[in-house]
Amino acid sequence: MKIAIACDHGAYHLKETVKKHLTEQGHEVKDFGTNSLDSCDYPDYAGPAAQAVASGECERGIVLCTTGIGVSITANKVKGIRCALLSDLLSAKMTRQHNDTNVMAMGAAIVGEMLALQIVDTWLGTEFEGGRHQRRVDKIMAYEG
Repeated sequence: MKIAIACDHGAYHLKETVKKHLTEQGHEVKDFGTNSLDSCDYPDYAGPAAQAVASGECERGIVLCTTGIGVSITANKVKGIRCALLSDLLSAKMTRQHNDTNVMAMGAAIVGEMLALQIVDTWLGTEFEGGRHQRRVDKIMAYEG
């Protein structure tokens, strides 16, 4: 799977850990930055990563910052994106099964490294159930206009 990944300075180390994990699993990862601990603005990185998913350049996206809040808000501003802020395994599973999320967000100060990798694996490994959930996703997406 081709996965877009992005972070700000607050999640740089977690991004590098997740990127290595994904690559070791055979995923193709497109890194939208940041590439250092220098202070930066998360929309500059999360926005382009979400756009890559919306355009079809990447199949899924993972965006990270200190809390995950700013990057999830940014990603959800991109038409066609359904981004969930995740900090537990049940939410990672349910947001794929019921909401067909195509981007996930996490906060580096909220989840530890081991849990973060489990969340990523659960989210990537869970399929959308469709059925009655498709009707609900369609209603959500209708708000984009």
